Amino acid sequence: PWREDLVGDPETGVLAGGLVTTLLDHVGGIAVWVGLKTFRPIATLDLRVDYMRAALPHRDLLAEARCYKLTRSVAFVRAWAFEDRVDDPVAAAQSVYMLTGERAS
Repeated sequence: PWREDLVGDPETGVLAGGLVTTLLDHVGGIAVWVGLKTFRPIATLDLRVDYMRAALPHRDLLAEARCYKLTRSVAFVRAWAFEDRVDDPVAAAQSVYMLTGERAS
């Protein structure tokens, strides 16, 4: 949800760009765990974020991610941040996560 302490520009009320990056990385990791169907330690290897527009002022930001490929050692994810519609994104991410350690029991 939008909060004043997350604003990057107090004059506009727009959320900070770093917050958007962090959100996309976080939901990307969750998408990996959903794809694995279990918790397993992971690490972000690569994260590219394309910003398409500023987030709307005083609006909650949502995110969606899909893990579209799992191998024995890495997972590939695409994610989007948006307010109301996924087809009108604030930003989109392409990321790769390393699968580390053993599977949780």
